[in-house]
Amino acid sequence: MTPVAMPFRAVFAGLILLCGAWSTFATGLAFINGQSYLQLSQWAAANGFSSSTHELGHEVVLTDANNRLVFDVNSAQMEMNGIHVRLSFPVASQADRLYLSELDLRTLVRPLLNPSRSPAKNTLTICLDPGHGGRDTGKRVGSGFFAHNEKTYTLALALVLKEELEKLGFNVILTRTKDVYVPLPTRPAMANARGADLFVSLHFNAFPADPASVAGPETYCITPVGAKSSNDHGDDEELYAVSGTASSVANKNEDKSLLLAYEMEKSLVQNLRAQDRSVRRARYAVLRDARMPAILIEGGYMTNPTEGRKIYTSAYRQQMADAITKGILTYLRITQRGATTRVNPPSRHPRRLNHLAASNDRQASQNAEQNN
Repeated sequence: MTPVAMPFRAVFAGLILLCGAWSTFATGLAFINGQSYLQLSQWAAANGFSSSTHELGHEVVLTDANNRLVFDVNSAQMEMNGIHVRLSFPVASQADRLYLSELDLRTLVRPLLNPSRSPAKNTLTICLDPGHGGRDTGKRVGSGFFAHNEKTYTLALALVLKEELEKLGFNVILTRTKDVYVPLPTRPAMANARGADLFVSLHFNAFPADPASVAGPETYCITPVGAKSSNDHGDDEELYAVSGTASSVANKNEDKSLLLAYEMEKSLVQNLRAQDRSVRRARYAVLRDARMPAILIEGGYMTNPTEGRKIYTSAYRQQMADAITKGILTYLRITQRGATTRVNPPSRHPRRLNHLAASNDRQASQNAEQNN
């Protein structure tokens, strides 16, 4: 780049911003409050998708042979194959055309549609992180002797999940195995030190203001650089989320973390027949310091009268452990080159592994048929 080029581009960008929130300088390309956007229909045509508009032009649906993407104007939530995923910036409209930010196309749509692959490993190490513990009770529902503490159920779920994963030949480590306090920075540090291949933090949610109004799992992964987190409104102090748009070591694996979060949310929703609270992005302490693909699962709402009672039962936690296992297996099948199933079958339990993989495929097919 010549010495003159950089100042010229800076001045040009400044002129665009001075002209107002909207300024289109090329076909299909627009700027909204400093963010670069692309026209959805043009991107769709260039990438083999057919495009149709609904709801008086406020919704666009993109489809190809394998995928269905739904976008709503002024909404920061999209739907991909029936699962909701939070965008970094809302879909925008100009002259009856819908636009999606380039950052979302690059850090969300592309990684989910075209996931990267790496060589398969015979033995994988998974770090499970039961949220809270010791003096940190997490969410608390009820009072006195009969109160339900989040820390109790995250550990109970982790122990069941550990057993299921070990049956398949995975090496599993836990950040805590009993009711003790573990500082948040220590948790991803443990995974980093042990060379874990995946990090899964387990939590449950609560909404005491209106308990019956909300239920279902949410799955978080690291926020892309240049975007604010989905939860960037000051209600997640207990997990030491940070605001802003800066990078962290976790952003090196953000594409795979996103894919793991998406496959996990899908598995939880389908296998538990739960409401879909979407894939979200956050700079939680346990996510931003992880050097491997990492997610945080909010497995449901303890305050919901129906879902809460389920969470307190061992039978439902077993179902959730199976769903989480299936989500991990699906992710591994997609990302690992040379894997004969969702992951290279451990020699001890290849039949069990193939059974779970096939079960997840059947569940997805049944749900797709019901939605059609």
